[in-house]
Order: sequence, then structure tokens, then C-alpha cells
Amino acid sequence: MRILSQSPTDPDFVQNPYAFYARARSGDRTNGPISVWSDYNMVAAFDNDTVQALLKDRRFGREAVAEFATPIPEHLAPFYAVEAHSMLELEPPRHTRLRSLVLRAFTSRRIKELTPEITRLSHDLIDQFPAGDFDLITAYANTLPVVIISRLLGVAEGMSDQLLQWSNDMVAMYQARRTRAVEDRGIAATEAFVAFMRAHIETRRKTPADDLITHLIAAEEAGEKLSTDELITTCIILLNAGHEATVHTIGNGVKTLLETATPLSALAPDAIDATVEEIIRFDPPVHIFNRHAYEDITLFGHDFKRGDQIALVLAAANRDPLTWPDPDTFDPARATRKNASFGGGIHFCVGAPLARLELAIALRILFERCPNLRITAPPTYANLYHFHGLERLMVASG
Repeated sequence: MRILSQSPTDPDFVQNPYAFYARARSGDRTNGPISVWSDYNMVAAFDNDTVQALLKDRRFGREAVAEFATPIPEHLAPFYAVEAHSMLELEPPRHTRLRSLVLRAFTSRRIKELTPEITRLSHDLIDQFPAGDFDLITAYANTLPVVIISRLLGVAEGMSDQLLQWSNDMVAMYQARRTRAVEDRGIAATEAFVAFMRAHIETRRKTPADDLITHLIAAEEAGEKLSTDELITTCIILLNAGHEATVHTIGNGVKTLLETATPLSALAPDAIDATVEEIIRFDPPVHIFNRHAYEDITLFGHDFKRGDQIALVLAAANRDPLTWPDPDTFDPARATRKNASFGGGIHFCVGAPLARLELAIALRILFERCPNLRITAPPTYANLYHFHGLERLMVASG
């Protein structure tokens, strides 16, 4: 098996991980399509067929094998106490129960009903764009999804900035640049976020409203409801995962549309959905999704032992030339194929419909209102891996 070396915090890689992905997909595959990514000390899959197969293979899963789980340091206990109830980290039967209950509240009808709110908020934020150069990430991409998820959860909008800070600090726990200082901020954010959500949930138990938290409290299947700890984790995950990914996709998407001089016709009502899918494929916000082997198995030329991990490099799969002709070219008219950006199998992202809706509305309105939008400073990606998003996107709309 090939051994690949690439630091995920190397500045060149941060700015362009796709060059490494291309090298990882090519070369000698006589021993199978997977390689060892030495910097992670982990087997990794970079091609689309292997990634898609492993996303669906029930012999692999997200939940760590108990007998191989590493002890959690005491100072990190609050963060992993939240993770213990996360759909993202669980397998059936707990995952099945949690996901089913969440989907009873997070319905397609409820998501579609957000269309007027997303539309109004997009216009309101554009109305506040400053004259001259400004950072679109701060002025638009950051604000829109956190306000929408706050409204969806029934949290006061005045809390949006605080929720955003807690989310940023918690999500940093998944990044390659994680240090003790990052951990300390993440734990402080976790404890504050949990305390806030616990109080808010108790308020909603006493005073129900037409919001997602109330619907989650009411959701029931086979006589079972979500516990308070499960409710807290679900709300935190919906905010953290939904917000972080949508911010990066809006920023990456606007950058791509402007740099490729994509015609405004690609954002017309009959074309916007295909354009959004191509944005999600071309430069996605999440690049790696790990899985654990649940049995000894030989697959793709490699002998997996129970408890072994494999990194599914979603963004590399999205640029596989065996699936997408000329994959490094942004083509809004590309025939739609299933990409890996939202995961797959039982862990396919529950927030995907909301993310697609937000992107379609936010991008269409932005370019309708600002047809002369242009980049005024070279965009740079932040050191966030395995997330992939811009530090800032300086633009002018006049």
C-alpha cells in the first residue's frame, strides 16, 4: 500500500488541497485504491467509488469500537459528553431512534416554510452592505445561516453573535490545528452552550411555541422521546454543523462564481439548483469523514482489523476524473451526479435540504442585487482543515 505524506496545516495545502488529492488518486494502485496518509497514521480513500462504497458499508461506522476507544482526558469530558448523544457519532439502534425522532420535527414542509424568511433576511443583509470594499463572509455568509437556525430553534436573535462564537470554538475541536488553547476555548464554549440550551429547553417544556425545539420535545416514536441531554446535543449539532458548513459553502461558492466569471444565467430559477450542486461538488466545506471497522475484513486490497479507522476524503472523491470529466473545471451545466459532500448511507446529512435551500436563495438574491460584485483582494483559505473555508472574501458591489 502506498504511503502518502502531507501535513494538513501546510500553508500550500490549506490554500489548495486538490493538488495533493490528485496525486493521491493517481500512481501505482496495484495493491488497491486506498493509501496510508502518514500524517494521520490512517488508511484513507480518495476516489469516488471507494468513498461511496464505504459510506454505505455497514461493516464500517462512525461509532468507535468500545474496546479500542482511547480514554478521554478529564479536561475534555464536557465536550465528549455532548458528543455521546450526537447522531453524527452513533450507530444503530441509538442512531436510528435519534434520527427518526429528529426527522419527525425537521420535516421538508417545515424547511420549505423558511423560504420567505431566508429571502427577507438575504435582502436585509444586502441592504446593510457598506459602501466600498467589505468582507462578504462577515456581512453575509456568517450571518444568514446563524440567524435562520436561531429562528428555527426559537432562540432570540439577540443571541446570534454568542451562538456563532460558541459554534466556532466548538467546531475548532475537529480541526488539525487543535492545541490546548483551542481545547480550553472549546470546553468553555461547550459548557456555556449546554447551560444555555438546557435552560431554553426547560422554558419550552413549560411554554411551547411553534419552533423546532418544541417539535423535538413533542416528537415521539414507539413511546420514546428525546431526553434532555439528547435534545441539547441535537440542537448544538444542528447549529454547529449546519452553520459552519453553510458559511463556508456560501463563501467558497461566491469566490468560485466570481473567479470563473460564471454568467448570471446560471443563477436563474431554472438553473440555480444545478449550480448549487456544482458548487457543493467543486469546493465543499467538509473534506474528511472517518469510519471505524466493525469486523476483521479484507477490502480494497487491505486487511482491516476490528477497530481500525479509515478516512473518507469527500472532497477528493468529488474531483475524481473517473466520475466527473474535467473535474477541476467549475461547470454549472454539468450533468448532476451524486457527490460525497453531504456524506451518504444512514449518516447522510439531515440538514442537506436546508443547506441547499439557503444556498439557492442567498446566491440568487446576492447576484440579482449586486450584478457588478467583484473581488477586491486575493481570497485566502483559513487553516481549518478538515473544514475548508475562507478567512475573508473582500468584495465591492458597486
